[in-house]
Amino acid sequence: MLNFFAVPITDEWGTTYQLTTAGYTALVLIMLALLLLACFIGNSIKKPQFSTRQLVFSAMAIAAAMVTSFIKLFDLPMGGSVTLLSMLFICLIGYWYGIRAGLMTAIAYGFLQLISDPYIISLPQMLVDYIFAFGALGLSGVFSKSKNGLIKGYLLGVLGRYFFAFLSGLIFFGVYAADYNMSAPVYSLVYNGAYLGAEALLTVIILALPPVKKVMGQLKAMAKG
Repeated sequence: MLNFFAVPITDEWGTTYQLTTAGYTALVLIMLALLLLACFIGNSIKKPQFSTRQLVFSAMAIAAAMVTSFIKLFDLPMGGSVTLLSMLFICLIGYWYGIRAGLMTAIAYGFLQLISDPYIISLPQMLVDYIFAFGALGLSGVFSKSKNGLIKGYLLGVLGRYFFAFLSGLIFFGVYAADYNMSAPVYSLVYNGAYLGAEALLTVIILALPPVKKVMGQLKAMAKG
């Protein structure tokens, strides 16, 4: 059954899996279903109707995140990169619409990342690296109604992604730690902290600028309608 969605490829680095057409199609359908579901559950109980505004703004944020994820300031050799604020755009969805919609759309974004640039060595690794790690960015919704909620939510989302990236590095890629004379936990903490911390620092500095704060406030007002 697995071979219907992904086929194994073995090289000197080990065995990885390449998605088939059926695999890509399934991921696209799941991503779209999650995005639509997020639009429904993100509304209050008193307003259960479908929100076109929410769908439009969420889709725009995901599109911006995808575009900026390909604009990389630098890459690390074993994966991971500092991008042009790509995580911020996903965190905006949680900031605008709350944690439920934020988590659902962030998970959909994880599927989209899996479709665009897959690196799969096993099903558990795929779930941790793509679905859980990117999905954690939706935790930004915890602070959707707080003062300075965007910065707080963004940092929480990045910490969530860092947690799952650390687990992946420890469990699935810890074998490379010996090359750097480190233990697996230290290697994973340092490696993943380097690119995620650098992008987070850059983003927070930009968000703290008064003109940017004003624009973000205006965007939230527009997104909420």
